[in-house]
Amino acid sequence: MTDKSAIDYFTEVGSVEAVNARTGTDTSPRLAEIMTSLVKHLHAFTKEVEITQDEWNAAIDFFTRTGHMCDEYRQEFILLSDVVGLSMLVDAINSRRPEGATENTVMGPFHLEGAPEYEMGANITLQGKGETCTFAGSVRDTQGNAIDGAKIDVWSDSEDGYYDVQQPDIQPLYNNRGVFRTGADGTYHFKGQKPVSYPIPDDGPVGQLLGHLGRHPNRPAHMHYIVSAPGFQTIVTHTFVDDDQYLTSDAVFGVKESLISTFEENPAGDTKFHAPFDFVLIAEKTA
Repeated sequence: MTDKSAIDYFTEVGSVEAVNARTGTDTSPRLAEIMTSLVKHLHAFTKEVEITQDEWNAAIDFFTRTGHMCDEYRQEFILLSDVVGLSMLVDAINSRRPEGATENTVMGPFHLEGAPEYEMGANITLQGKGETCTFAGSVRDTQGNAIDGAKIDVWSDSEDGYYDVQQPDIQPLYNNRGVFRTGADGTYHFKGQKPVSYPIPDDGPVGQLLGHLGRHPNRPAHMHYIVSAPGFQTIVTHTFVDDDQYLTSDAVFGVKESLISTFEENPAGDTKFHAPFDFVLIAEKTA
């Protein structure tokens, strides 16, 4: 039984008990569970490494500067979550799927709502630059049945490694973005450019942290997808270019082996490359 004085007055030894004892009895059970565990692990970490006052002040300054970097187009806290692997861990816990189903990966900070919906086969590269590529495949369920009416929301960087929102004075809005819907056969195809590897924004506190850790800020080349259909779990994922040098050192840990796509030279086609990839959706859980 906990000594009452240990929860009434803060001590180094009894810090966890003192803090957690202040949680009110009418607190949401889930919030109480999360905060109790958070306090326990944060205090254990602080005691283990014996954080100095200067180090804690530096940490507060780091988080303050991280917040100041955020705006409607840039979320520095998402970058922080990404580079320490938390985004991928949360995603992995919340998107466990059976073998054979397409795996999730991080959404990233550059998705935009409202991208134009195109007819199948359209070109999403509004600038007409970069190495041309046809992206094609199918959307099926775990039994191999075609999914009619699946929505495929795609976006990628430009040939210079930037998304349109990062270069509003250079790229037209919705460059390399588009929405497509499958027909009865479940297939999709569209034209774009072969993605290129790029650094995450590293001009802020997260980039400085990576530098101090001796890590590079680069992501391997990839095309983003959100694939959804009524009655099925939504997939948020990428397909990765198979010969990219950063596949095994992605700054945000987003690469899964099953998501690596072969970008084939396409001499007989109307684009330089062809990138096939099939998506397998699983049914939504029912009560």
